[in-house]
Amino acid sequence: MNIIVTGAAGFIGSEIALRLLREGHSVTGIDCFTPYYDVKLKEDRAARLAAFPNFRLARSRVEDNETMERVFDRVRPDVILHFAAQAGVRYSLDHPREYIDANVVGSFNIIDLARRHKARHLILASTSSAYGANQKFPFEERDSAPYPLTIYAATKLAAELIAHSHSHLYGVPTTALRFFSVYGPWGRPDMAFFLFTDKIFKGQPIDVFNNGDLLRDFTYIDDLVESIRRLMDVPPQQGNHMIRGDSLSPVAPYRLVNIGHAAPVRLMDYIEAIEDSIGRTAVKNMLGMQPGDVQQTYADVRLLKALTGYTPNTDYREGIAKFVDWYKSYYNPA
Repeated sequence: MNIIVTGAAGFIGSEIALRLLREGHSVTGIDCFTPYYDVKLKEDRAARLAAFPNFRLARSRVEDNETMERVFDRVRPDVILHFAAQAGVRYSLDHPREYIDANVVGSFNIIDLARRHKARHLILASTSSAYGANQKFPFEERDSAPYPLTIYAATKLAAELIAHSHSHLYGVPTTALRFFSVYGPWGRPDMAFFLFTDKIFKGQPIDVFNNGDLLRDFTYIDDLVESIRRLMDVPPQQGNHMIRGDSLSPVAPYRLVNIGHAAPVRLMDYIEAIEDSIGRTAVKNMLGMQPGDVQQTYADVRLLKALTGYTPNTDYREGIAKFVDWYKSYYNPA
């Protein structure tokens, strides 16, 4: 297949692109290498992809519609995986416009190009943050999500709605994926698991919000990639309501799917797993709840299993150990 992966130098985008390249697909990656975090890490991820002759890279923002049109006209993709985004809950508190540009304008460009090129399947990355103030656990795809708590979550919901409208109007088979706290090797340095590890190795205190009274549904990167790869082969078909609890739209070939481990972990237990893997105890700076945060996330993954026969299964202690091993090999800390 000819596949476009936006955000191909990002954490998730690079990992799914690598999987597809190993399978022999032709992959065109799109990334703008913003300095939101260490650009060298992004370049190193991209270098792994560039080692494959069936990979091409376009350096551009997805907001640049003229460039996107040229790339899509050249590739004529069968499948589009749209993972490019301005990520991060905390950063959105001070830089909201960057989220509108990348996550709304940029996503519209990709969604509309999927229409124009009659893609077999558009897969759109969303987030568990979209559930916002929802207090029903576990989060189910059919749950209402009218109360986003950050501009990041609001822009992701906006992209979901735009994709649904295009799917309804133009028949583009579309799957929106809500990711739950993804972690693992080659991960994002702004995420808690990476920050904790980095600071513990450097002997610096870690910030623990809500005094550690948080529960997160952590999802290991290999489990996420396997889930995405299987979902690629299950494009939604309008009216095909054969699965109990299906989130399939009644008016479009559009579906929303959670990808999580479905086993929330106490934040303090997660930190302890990092400490055990490193062999050091963290100095903890206990803080209150940060704005826009939620006390718990918990994915209902019955739909994912029904569609693919698969559910994420990597224990967080195993996943953390693999991440710490990667961190040591990549950064060679003292």
